[in-house]
Amino acid sequence: MCNHHKNNRFQAYPDLHELEKKIDRRHFLTKTAMGMGGLALASLFSDDGLMAKDMDTPLGTALPGLPHHAPKAKRIIYLFQSGGPSQLDLFDYKPSLSDMHGKDLPESIRGGQRLTGMSANQSIFPVAQSNFKFQQYGKSRTWVSELMPHTAEVVDELCFIKSMITEQINHDPAITFMQTGHQLPGRPSMGAWLSYGLGSENQNLPGFVVLVSKNAVRDQPLYARLWGNGFLPSQHQGVQFRSGKDPVLFLSNPENYDGHDRKEMLDYLKDLNGIQFDTYGDPEINARIAQYEMAFRMQTSVPEVSDMTDEPDWVFDLYGEESRDPGTYAANCLLARKLIEKDVKFVQLYHQGWDQHGNLPGGIKNQCAKTDQATAALIKDLKQRGLLEDTLVVWGGEFGRTVYSQGTLTADNYGRDHHPRCFTMWMAGAGVKPGFTYGATDDFGYNVIQDPVHVHDFHASLMHLFGVDHEKLIFKHQGRRYRLTDVAGNVVNDLFT
Repeated sequence: MCNHHKNNRFQAYPDLHELEKKIDRRHFLTKTAMGMGGLALASLFSDDGLMAKDMDTPLGTALPGLPHHAPKAKRIIYLFQSGGPSQLDLFDYKPSLSDMHGKDLPESIRGGQRLTGMSANQSIFPVAQSNFKFQQYGKSRTWVSELMPHTAEVVDELCFIKSMITEQINHDPAITFMQTGHQLPGRPSMGAWLSYGLGSENQNLPGFVVLVSKNAVRDQPLYARLWGNGFLPSQHQGVQFRSGKDPVLFLSNPENYDGHDRKEMLDYLKDLNGIQFDTYGDPEINARIAQYEMAFRMQTSVPEVSDMTDEPDWVFDLYGEESRDPGTYAANCLLARKLIEKDVKFVQLYHQGWDQHGNLPGGIKNQCAKTDQATAALIKDLKQRGLLEDTLVVWGGEFGRTVYSQGTLTADNYGRDHHPRCFTMWMAGAGVKPGFTYGATDDFGYNVIQDPVHVHDFHASLMHLFGVDHEKLIFKHQGRRYRLTDVAGNVVNDLFT
């Protein structure tokens, strides 16, 4: 740290000089838990480039050398449909299933693939055709279920991937894999990686915001680690916005405190942390400083961006009546648009309730009624504002559903088990091909037969749109170099314009 900065601190707070004089070499070696190991630790941080070299360096800026190439996407809204939507009842139309309805799925199709414990003991696996009608829409002639009439209106903006593959067959590892690139907890999430690599254009709001639908069917839990920072500096974790009076917990001032001296208190705290950083060299101290300062700025910016009173009635009509109710999926889609207008880089929506092992026709119909209009409205709204061209929108879950019925198949009811070997996702905007379908599955919708896209490939492609080479955005942790795509992943260039 330069002497000029230190002198300014001491002039503002003279007692800091006395405090710093007390932290001499002997005091440091005595009080540091690891003694000389503390010095070695600081050296390792410095060698790995993980320790900020200057307290005055902005922490919201991109890493040196990034982006690696010209980006097509500046922001992303990821509409995560937790539970595993049934591709067979929404987008992957299989008319030939009518001839196989109720018959046992041929072993040659199932091919000994892994089953969950919920259907592994079934003696037969009866094929269940969808109860819902499909039609082709748009110039792209894309097949869409009657459950998604609003999405059908925007198919010419969407890029469908019908050949997604994951390795995980149970919810928690599959969701964790989709969000972090690894099935075990502890890795940084996608949003954290992008925040770490590319920084943020808005210094008054987090670069990574999370919205979770209220009143959703909570069939599977969501954990904060899904949007966590893992081993990256903690200011890159997602910040959850909630519905209600306080969108961000612990952001408001305590009762009866007017906050007039809040900035002075934070400046003093920053200087104390600065002394600690100079002494111990722990990079997490800088992250702590950045979080305190961001929280101070968010006290003004969060209420402003969460305020929907300035939205005209036609916008609420576009997103649907529930968009007037903060915290619903529709309201969160509208809030996502407002956040990216403020240059928040990554907005992650989670909507639970797609885990339909039984009574799928009724359950999926309810889910689509809650999400279809708002999802399509988001695409329309972004396009009319000129935002879709550099905003990436992603829709999808953690895996698909089986073509066979879990449990008893009746004339009007069936369930579907988890199926990781093929499922459907779509993207829109920011350089992806509009009105395009990539990949294909067999006549049973059970196996990918053309252009498989692994989760690692999807992550690599997403990073590419942001100008990031997934093999070069690396963080060294405990002696190993990590990245979002682990040791795999190929960019799927055919998805891009």
